[in-house]
Amino acid sequence: MHIATIIAHLESIAPPSLQEGYDNAGLLTGDPAWECNGVLCTLDATEAVVNEAVSRGCNLIVAHHPIIFGGLKKINGKNYVEKTVIAAIKQDIAIYAIHTNLDHVLDGVNGMIADKLGLIKRQILAPKSATLKKLYTFVPLAQANQVRDAIFAAGGGHIGQYSDCSFGVEGAGTFKGGEGTNPFVGQPGELHEEREVRLEIIFPAWQQGAVVKALITAHPYEEVAYDVLELANNHPGIGAGLVGELPDLLEEKAFLTLLKDQFGLRVIRHTPLLDKPVRKVAVCGGAGSFLVSRALAVGADFYVTGDMKYHEFFDANNRLVIADIGHYESEQFTADLLVRVLLEKFTTFAVLKSEVKTNPVRYFV
Repeated sequence: MHIATIIAHLESIAPPSLQEGYDNAGLLTGDPAWECNGVLCTLDATEAVVNEAVSRGCNLIVAHHPIIFGGLKKINGKNYVEKTVIAAIKQDIAIYAIHTNLDHVLDGVNGMIADKLGLIKRQILAPKSATLKKLYTFVPLAQANQVRDAIFAAGGGHIGQYSDCSFGVEGAGTFKGGEGTNPFVGQPGELHEEREVRLEIIFPAWQQGAVVKALITAHPYEEVAYDVLELANNHPGIGAGLVGELPDLLEEKAFLTLLKDQFGLRVIRHTPLLDKPVRKVAVCGGAGSFLVSRALAVGADFYVTGDMKYHEFFDANNRLVIADIGHYESEQFTADLLVRVLLEKFTTFAVLKSEVKTNPVRYFV
């Protein structure tokens, strides 16, 4: 098992292209060609986590937060970032970060929060743009199904909960092969007309390479004609935050109690209660003040997130309750998610959850 194999699986779940521009997800230290001895999953990669990986026989750390965000001009151990990087390099420990790309998939970080709250009818709160494309191509009638199936197998043709979606219309294609060509039908130097199907198939933008490769491999023509267009449509499963519903109505204080119990909280910072039952809940792990307006727009009764500043609480505008449960607290189950998705794929491989509590915040009660 090589580190590259593990990375490929993680990136099939949360493609790197989904991360925000400021982010630094990906392999931060180490070599993807290394053989992997074991994986340690954590929220934060710190020096203590690196030492834990060494002691537990793991040479790959998969963390949610990237230990390196900006460029490092010096690496002399003057802060926790540099100390962690030095320790990882000295001990040949690879660190892989899967950050906002994991935030932006429906079953990612926010899916774990929704699981803890029992939310149903889940949807992305703020869909991400430029996530869908459409392939147009032209195929002889007899080979249309084999090309269509190849594109489906490469990830094309999914619309919501439907798969194998395509549109085809018959027409006539013309071409004349030049010198040195070997056309599938017709003769070089002669104008040929062929009954063809124009296929239209939608696909996620990050799968363009695989979809085009499958098209060219399966297509019988020597030169394959195709177009790829970016769509204004949003992918229903890609974007920031999540909104869902509780199976049963809860009073506001009962919902706050549910939050405390499920997330092990000592305290919850929240806006004034509105004396109305809670049904629709919006969530965003980590720092989520940027989604308050979206939570209001979808009619959420509660918005659960972290890292809210004083003045940002006013944005609730007495229309919903904002509950700040803490950055770490909202994302604390991400390591469990990483362990689960890796063990589902690599059932006999050593995938461990870190025992280091990396939360830097303490509460005096």
